[in-house]
Amino acid sequence: MTTKHFLILHGWQNHRPKDHWQHWLADRLTELGHHVTYPQLPDPDDPDLEVWLGELARHLDRPTGAERVVLAHSASAVLWLHAAARGVPGLDVDRALLVAPPSPSVLVRHPEIAEFAPPPLDGIQLPGPTRLVAGDDDPYCPEGARTVYGDPLGVPTEIIPGAAHLDLDAGYGSWPAVLDWCLDGTAPLTARPA
Repeated sequence: MTTKHFLILHGWQNHRPKDHWQHWLADRLTELGHHVTYPQLPDPDDPDLEVWLGELARHLDRPTGAERVVLAHSASAVLWLHAAARGVPGLDVDRALLVAPPSPSVLVRHPEIAEFAPPPLDGIQLPGPTRLVAGDDDPYCPEGARTVYGDPLGVPTEIIPGAAHLDLDAGYGSWPAVLDWCLDGTAPLTARPA
């Protein structure tokens, strides 16, 4: 087995609870012998875009010869777009998964995360193969993730019926499909947790 390096980035108000799919995934990947970085980003209840960009840059190290994979949920999915728009060094990942990015209309309604509203999407060069997965009923992206992000960015988008924000409230504690995707980037993400 070839060891991969995974960077898992949480969203707004996420204090990395043990039951969240990201924590579950970090544990499974570590058990399989992969290198996993799952940092607690500063001030998750009132995040600062510049601070989070700095933290992202700090965690973009590449172990020699390892495949590098980024999984970003919610506000961190939009953080990834800001980093790409700014050309943050080190973004040349082998693949990225953007999970349930919130829409600009939602972000600007919350002063704590208004500055995370995405930059103009036209002209953003994503640094590696990118996929997007979201619920068809995500309250944080009522316009639909495919419409807001997938189509404008030209990235493959998978929409999961009834998955809401792909968080604990939606039943996403363990999520075997995302583990399958981590191990094989062609695996579908639409299978709901058991």
